[in-house]
Amino acid sequence: MSLLENIHVESAELLATPREIHAALPQTARTMQTVLKGRETIERILDHEDPRLLAIVGPCSIHNLEAAEEYALKLKALADEIADEIVVVMRVYFEKPRSVLGWKGLINDPYMNDTFRIEEGLRMARRFLLRVAEIGLPAGTELLDTLIPQYIGDLVSWAAIGARTAEAQTHRELASGSSMPVGFKNGTDGSIDTALNGMQSALGPHHFLGVTADGLPAVFSTTGNPHPHLVLRGGRTPNYDEATLRDCAARLEAKHLPRAIIVDCSHANSAKKPERQAVVLDDILGQLERGNGAIRGFMLESNLEPGSQPIPQDLSTLNPRVSVTDACIGWDTTEQLLRSAHARRRAAS
Repeated sequence: MSLLENIHVESAELLATPREIHAALPQTARTMQTVLKGRETIERILDHEDPRLLAIVGPCSIHNLEAAEEYALKLKALADEIADEIVVVMRVYFEKPRSVLGWKGLINDPYMNDTFRIEEGLRMARRFLLRVAEIGLPAGTELLDTLIPQYIGDLVSWAAIGARTAEAQTHRELASGSSMPVGFKNGTDGSIDTALNGMQSALGPHHFLGVTADGLPAVFSTTGNPHPHLVLRGGRTPNYDEATLRDCAARLEAKHLPRAIIVDCSHANSAKKPERQAVVLDDILGQLERGNGAIRGFMLESNLEPGSQPIPQDLSTLNPRVSVTDACIGWDTTEQLLRSAHARRRAAS
């Protein structure tokens, strides 16, 4: 059989089970309250029962936990100030889908040196999510590897299915059983149908293979997720303009899907130019003021300092406060944009 199986597999290393890692890094009453309240609030916003805007804000990816904690503390202080009009969720992305090759995120390679200490990455990710929840911020992340939610999903209040995976049956099934609201991004080519079909699939029940908290293979049966929603991130061209948003709202209604849209101000909508996120946000705030109620929130890629940096050979020269993936706006700009959005919402209400 050795000539027929695993001929390209170099090694297989056993991981601690989800239950073992949960036991080592357990929830507290405070963290459970943060996650549950975050989920309930986001659900009410998506259901048009809470008039506030959802803002999913934070680094493109987490690569330095001390800097990320500094960011979380700043974001929490600002979130409390603007909470009457805007509900802030921290973007906490530990996995990065790559078009070809590259650093796949903190869980996959926590030390950024190709050692791929994945179990340590899982523990670091869970420990950080616990810290964010203790601070009092709900967290949002992307569902990429289908096993990882078993390790950290109980600490996540909002999740996204990315543009590269929204078409995948495995991720639609995963979303159907997820305990938090899940946003589907349009395809990298700009296709809205990819996301709409994903939403429709996630609403329904599924039966699929997975791994239990004890690490055993099992067939999971789901009831369907009642809170899938559309995330517009642009494609070959931006797709945050008024005509596109109205068309998307009409298509959601026609398909009897939740009429809830989040606009990603980054990625193709900003042509990957971080300073253009301000232009996108200004535009969608204007649309809200003109009565487009389908817009329920927005996303910003933001870090302590602006821009991005390549991962150097000498990791001691890496700036912990600057993104190593997509370029981000800095904290000063983030604070300015969120305060401005808050002022506009108050003036309009």
